[in-house]
Amino acid sequence: MKIYSYNVNGIRAAMTKGFMPWLEQSGADVVCIQETKAQGEQIPVLEFKSLGYDCYSLSAKKKGYSGVAILSRVTPKNVVYGCGEEIYDNEGRMVRCDFEDLSVASIYHPSGTSGEQRQAFKMQWLDFFQSYALELQKEIPSLVLCGDYNICHREIDIHDPKGNKNHSGFLPEERQWIDGFIKSGFTDSFRYLHPDQKDAYSWWSYFAQSRSKNKGWRIDYCMVSNFIKDRIKDAAIHPDAMQSDHCPISVEISGI
Repeated sequence: MKIYSYNVNGIRAAMTKGFMPWLEQSGADVVCIQETKAQGEQIPVLEFKSLGYDCYSLSAKKKGYSGVAILSRVTPKNVVYGCGEEIYDNEGRMVRCDFEDLSVASIYHPSGTSGEQRQAFKMQWLDFFQSYALELQKEIPSLVLCGDYNICHREIDIHDPKGNKNHSGFLPEERQWIDGFIKSGFTDSFRYLHPDQKDAYSWWSYFAQSRSKNKGWRIDYCMVSNFIKDRIKDAAIHPDAMQSDHCPISVEISGI
């Protein structure tokens, strides 16, 4: 199964920037999307269907904000919208598709860049999410948790670690959280196959020509349960896709 994750920074905007040609050539079986910034009726499900993808989405109550979706050419046996906590589900943070051999979730972790209140909300969510993921893993050992985590794990994952050490997304407590999350039973699929690759980023600021200069952050991950980490066949970042300030990432799981 070839799985992609892509924060599109608005699905309607991405559609005007070549999202459909990208999707067609991707060869993806499943695409996890974050930041749809659209209500259900605004998501182009018919266009996706024309390429063989069914769409499962959870929108935020607030219009033009957050939202997640999964596009799949494989029919899931079960779909779960949200995580069962209204405070998070109202923001459209997670949708999950259960297939015969594994489950794939699209997750949009909160950003804390707008101020202390949202940073506190982010840390609250991270604590909840880790507990949620560990409980889910007991029920479904084969998990692929894809999305925008809004955290760089290590110095190698950010272009300027010293200059950003006090910025949300690279704070010590955030890095400690993602370190603990991985140690609790998950594998960062990209680093599993590319442990020392530098200058591999998935997000760039729109300011100061950050993308053309490759001054980026790796904040998007396909986290895979350790139970199936030996089945990681490929993991990659695709910076040539230009539909967003993020780029897609992918993981391929064998034996499916």
